[in-house]
Amino acid sequence: MTWLLVALVLVVAAAGLLRWRRPAWYWLTFGVALAALRVLVRYGSVMDACGLTVPAPRWRLALARMADRPVPRPRAPRILRVRPTRTGLVLRLKLRPGQDAFDVSASADRLRHSFGMYGVTSRELRSGVVELRMTGYDVLRRVQMPSLAADTGHMRVPVALREDGSVHYRDYRTVPHALTLGATESGKSVYQRNLVAGLAPLNVALVGIDCKQGVELFPLARRFSALADNPDTAADILDALVAHMEDVYRLIRSHQSISVSVPDAEIAADIWDLPEDIRPVPVVVLVDEVAELALFANKEQEKRRDRIITALVRLAQLGRAAGIYLEICGQRFGSELGKGITMLRAQLTGRTAHRVNDETSANMAFGDISPDAVLAAITIPAEARGVAIAGDSTGGWHRIRAPPHHAAAGREPLQQARRPHPAPARLGRLSSCTRHPHTRSGPSSRVGPDRRLNDPA
Repeated sequence: MTWLLVALVLVVAAAGLLRWRRPAWYWLTFGVALAALRVLVRYGSVMDACGLTVPAPRWRLALARMADRPVPRPRAPRILRVRPTRTGLVLRLKLRPGQDAFDVSASADRLRHSFGMYGVTSRELRSGVVELRMTGYDVLRRVQMPSLAADTGHMRVPVALREDGSVHYRDYRTVPHALTLGATESGKSVYQRNLVAGLAPLNVALVGIDCKQGVELFPLARRFSALADNPDTAADILDALVAHMEDVYRLIRSHQSISVSVPDAEIAADIWDLPEDIRPVPVVVLVDEVAELALFANKEQEKRRDRIITALVRLAQLGRAAGIYLEICGQRFGSELGKGITMLRAQLTGRTAHRVNDETSANMAFGDISPDAVLAAITIPAEARGVAIAGDSTGGWHRIRAPPHHAAAGREPLQQARRPHPAPARLGRLSSCTRHPHTRSGPSSRVGPDRRLNDPA
C-alpha cells in the first residue's frame, strides 16, 4: 500500500511538472484522457446549462403521458465523433431540429469554462453538423509547427499556427493578394520570413521590395530573383512586372483556341490552364514598409510615387490570372498615404494584423470585414510578439502565431532549396534594373551573387 501511495504521488508530481514546463507533453500523456472523460461526463448538463438543448418531440411527450412515465428530458446535440489531437479534442455534433450553428458559436466561451479547456471554436461543416475544436493548452505560447510539406502544385504553404491547433496556410490560388499590418516589433518580419521559407522550395520567382536598404529581405536574397532597396528601383521593377503581365496575357490568348466545339470550362483563362511546358513561372511580390513607396517630398518624388502606386494597383487588379501575387506589408495603410491607396487595399483579399497601437490601424485591415476582428487585433499584448489576427473578405478570422524564424535560421531552408528560378524571357526587362549587391552607383536591386533573372538555374 505504501509503494502504491508513493507511485501515485510521483505520477501526480510528474503530471504537475509536465503541465507547468511542457504542456504539450502533459496533454499527450495525461491531459487528453482526462479531458475526454470530463467532456463525456459533463456533456448533457453543460449543454442544458448553456441553452443548447431542445424539448423532446411531441410524440414522445404524448407517449410518456399515455404510459404514465416521467417527462423526457430536453435533448442536446448528438455527438457523432470525438477525436483527440495533439493539441486538444475535436467534437462533431449533429444539431437537433430547431437548433442553429450560431447558437453553438455564441456559447463557445461558456463551453470553454464548463469543460475546463483552454479554448473552444466552432464551425459549421454542413447543414446540421457542427465541429467543436477544443484546445487543452495555449498552443500559441510556444509554437511548434507539425511536419508538413508545402503544396507545390497549388501555391499553398504553411506559415503559422492557429489558436485551435490547426495550421494556417497562405493559399495563393484562393487568396491571390494579401495585406499584413502591424506596429514596430509586432512580428511582421517573423511572419514574412516564414512565408519566404515556405515559398523557397516551390517553383516560383520571388521579387522583393524593401526600402529599409534591404535589411529585412537581404539576408534571404539567395532565393530572390530581384530585390529592390529603394523606391527608384522599385518603380523600375514594378513597371517590368506590368510589362511581363501583359506578355503573359498575350500568351494565354494565343493558346485559348476558342471554337464552337470547345467547352467553356476548357478555355484557358489564367496560367494554370496552360500546358505545363509553356506555363510561365508564378511571381510573388513582397513589399515591406509600403508607406515608403507612397511618401514624397517634392514634385519629382510625387511623380515616382504615382507611378509606383499605379503599377501596384494594376498588378492587384489584373495580376492574378498572369500568376503575379502581392504581399503588402506596413505599419499603416490608410487614405492618408494618398490617392490610389484605398483602391489598392480593396484588391487585397487576405488580411493579417499584428499588434497595432490604435483602433484606426486595425480598422484599415478589418473595418470593412469584421468588427470582432478589429477588437481582437487591438487587444494583442505587446509581449506577444508574432501573434496576429488573420481574416479574409468572407468575415471569418483566426488568431495565429508564426514560429520564431530568425534571419540566421531562415537561411537553412534556403540553402537546401533550389537557386532563384530562371525567369521567363518575358521578364528580361527586369535584368536591366538589377545590380550586383556591392554596386554603389545608380539604382540598386539586391540579388544573389552574380544572379540575374535571365541566368540559367
